[in-house]
Amino acid sequence: MTPVDRAPDPALLDGIERYYDAVPRSAATAEDFGPLTLFVRKGSTGWHYYARPTPGHDGPAATAEDVRRVLERQRELGLPEAFEWVAERNPELRAAVEAAGLTVHEHPLLVLGPQDEAAPAPVLPGPAEVRVLAADAPELAAAVAVPHVAFGNPGTATGTAGAAELAASAATLTADGGVTRTAQRITDGVTVLAAVLEGGEVLCAGQHNPVGPVTEVVGVGTLPSARRRGLGLAVTAALVAHARAHGVRTVFLSASDEDVARIYRRAGFRPFATALIAEPPAPNTEQNGEQSAAPNGERGSEA
Repeated sequence: MTPVDRAPDPALLDGIERYYDAVPRSAATAEDFGPLTLFVRKGSTGWHYYARPTPGHDGPAATAEDVRRVLERQRELGLPEAFEWVAERNPELRAAVEAAGLTVHEHPLLVLGPQDEAAPAPVLPGPAEVRVLAADAPELAAAVAVPHVAFGNPGTATGTAGAAELAASAATLTADGGVTRTAQRITDGVTVLAAVLEGGEVLCAGQHNPVGPVTEVVGVGTLPSARRRGLGLAVTAALVAHARAHGVRTVFLSASDEDVARIYRRAGFRPFATALIAEPPAPNTEQNGEQSAAPNGERGSEA
């Protein structure tokens, strides 16, 4: 991984750190473990969150035993055993989570800060267009489903998964409440969803989730049969434009690796820091080279 050229701007880093802590609080309960905080979703639906460093903690740094206490609680609740943090903000945490038996994955964190200029939006081929969708848009279910199909079919090459797979995924997400949840978040103003439409079909979609002056671009995924057309960059550009037009000053995202980070640089993003994700070892799991740090269709992105 290409290292960050210089130490991150402290003000930008503080803003992103506050964002990472604030986002799950709208849909989860925060459990205090001293130097660590575990976010537990409310009810039986919604996103599974993670544990991360406690903002403002002024006591001893987290130890392997602190990490194990959180892991025990995650196992008790049947939650993913996951920790997320920014390396430059909490560099000491890596040793603790590795000592507790977790594997740490590094992901470039890229940013468009208040003084950074976004690149011009790419011109889409043919009749394709990008739209920001309302909560009641008829295309919403397909737009929610596209990233799930994309992340379920990894790789950068054009694939075979297309309309049939998208329809099946949309039906599943409608039945389990995922589409309704996204619609409510759009209504509440905490999620913005943009999609590429062509002939009434959704080919690519993604989200940004603003909290005050900061937002993160997440869940950008392209239908495998429509890859290699620049659709992911078009959605990303639309999300950035929407965020900036609505008062957001800092837009950021995390990429799976440096190859993907180079793609997002074409949209104007610059390397800023390193996002770290710790989870149990999974030696047989391959990461999608197009996806960002969390390949789940809600936090992950692909270009």
